[in-house]
Amino acid sequence: MYVNRNISWKLILRFAFFRVLFFFVYGTAVIFMHHWLEHKGYNASIPFLPLSTIGIAVAFYIGFKNNQSYDRFWEARKIWGGIVNYSRTWGNQILSYVTLRNTDGSVSEEELKAHQKRLIYRHIAWINALRLQLRRPSSFSINYKKHLGKLYKGRPGEEDWKSDVGPFIPNQEEIQYLIKCKNTATQLIRIQGEELKKFMEIGLIEDFRHMDLMSSLEEFYNLQGKCERIKNTPFPRQYAYFSGIFTWIFILLLPFGLVGEFAEMGHNFVWLTIPFFVLIAWIFITMEMVGDNSEDPFENFINDVPMTALCRTIEIDLRDMLNEEELPEKIKAVDGVLM
Repeated sequence: MYVNRNISWKLILRFAFFRVLFFFVYGTAVIFMHHWLEHKGYNASIPFLPLSTIGIAVAFYIGFKNNQSYDRFWEARKIWGGIVNYSRTWGNQILSYVTLRNTDGSVSEEELKAHQKRLIYRHIAWINALRLQLRRPSSFSINYKKHLGKLYKGRPGEEDWKSDVGPFIPNQEEIQYLIKCKNTATQLIRIQGEELKKFMEIGLIEDFRHMDLMSSLEEFYNLQGKCERIKNTPFPRQYAYFSGIFTWIFILLLPFGLVGEFAEMGHNFVWLTIPFFVLIAWIFITMEMVGDNSEDPFENFINDVPMTALCRTIEIDLRDMLNEEELPEKIKAVDGVLM
């Protein structure tokens, strides 16, 4: 997610340079074609009225697409806000509910702390596993076209999974089991539920507290499902695809309308077609790109939900609850981009 107040022109040129160059070359070619046909007694211009009608329609279409794309991003951000809040609740519940009060003395204080740490660490593994799963590219993913930053494939067994999830799993046997699972995040929550059941059997938690903890696990499943719904449901392709088609149709026709308007002002004014065409085309293509780059909020793109930073924030908060001293640093934005 881009977090600076103003977008640097360096970043703008990174995305716009080749398109602006194409617009300049294309507009110049239209001018030369206009002069060539004019000498032969032909007119290369088209009436501007129907062209303006197309432009208005395209602007409405792009506006609708951008609104819906932002809604998808904002919903995703609210879901991850819920994950942050419930993660803190989970840490508080584990430390408050899992106690020695109802045990028969078979569990020591050190074992209790180990049990609490295991449940909290496994939750940190869950948020990272969910993040990696959500960042797997899909058939409609923008990662197949152009990508900025590191691509987290997130498939169990790969290096990102081992470095981001593996350290929070209590034992190698569990790691090997999770590597084989199709949905690692789902299985991590299930394992949490199984461990809570064992804790209730040995008296570390009682019925009411067990129900409350299971309610938190249910909410984690709900939040994960909401993320998967956005991830697995592409932005309607009739809007996403035809928005780009209509924009390019308008852009390619635009200089033929502008050249006629400026020609009426005088022969030399025709060259003003080029700067005005480049400006208008850049505005329309930028509006189209904004919606295109925002429709999938989990692709690790420059405008997406900063899940890596959110996972690190949760990790710091939960490990701080365990009174650990060597806490990791918060993720910082690089060139204004927070991943």
